Amino acid sequence: MLNDLFFMQTIWLIGGTQESAELAQSIADLGIPCLVTVTTESAKALYPVVPTLKIWVGRLQADQLPAFFQEHGIAAVLDASHPFAVEISQQAIAASTQFDIPYLRYERLPLQVIDSCVIAMPNITSLLCDNLLDGQRVLLTLGYRSLALFQPWQQRATLFARILPSVTALEAAILAGFTPDRIIAMRPPVSAELERSLWQQWQITMVVTKASGAAGGEDIKRQVAADLGVQLVVLERPPIAYPQQTSDVAVAIQFCQQFCCS
Repeated sequence: MLNDLFFMQTIWLIGGTQESAELAQSIADLGIPCLVTVTTESAKALYPVVPTLKIWVGRLQADQLPAFFQEHGIAAVLDASHPFAVEISQQAIAASTQFDIPYLRYERLPLQVIDSCVIAMPNITSLLCDNLLDGQRVLLTLGYRSLALFQPWQQRATLFARILPSVTALEAAILAGFTPDRIIAMRPPVSAELERSLWQQWQITMVVTKASGAAGGEDIKRQVAADLGVQLVVLERPPIAYPQQTSDVAVAIQFCQQFCCS
């Protein structure tokens, strides 16, 4: 009976963020069948263990989505992926449009704060075309995928990387020229006290991060940067034309209820 329920009316929750975990809990509380996709095994720990909630681990490709929709009986898509996870969002939008499946983007609000210590950059390319990093002691909190782009800067600046504790991330950091004493592997959240201690320990003069909002620790980084007089470079969110979008949990849950009755 439960398998029939999943087949007929399942929500695809694109996860991997703290917000997606909170949404999953609310969806589970209502007994709505939900399939959460994450890219790592460790991310599974974010989600409640209940019969109506399934976790799928891996990276979906665009050509897999038609079979994925059919196999799991996807009735609606709730995209709560990271604001910088552009590829999966674009793929989900395209597939939802193709198969006429309702799509809603749930995204954390960007911080609307003007700080004198903050430099906004549209993307990594703009940052690396500038001389901003020259001679600085720089902490990169961008994830492991972009670290290779900074390899040419290893001789022009003292670079440190904070990454998630995974073999893939560690290997990427080492291949990008980061020595073990300039890598820290840890899972967020990071408190203001720990953030401050790390920056002071490494004598950081500049931090490069993403505009990930309060849920991604951006507010704490802004606070610590102001306290310590450290320059904070914030990469702006990539522009994506979402069909519909909300930052209201109640609206997201109503969307799920509308298309997937328990």
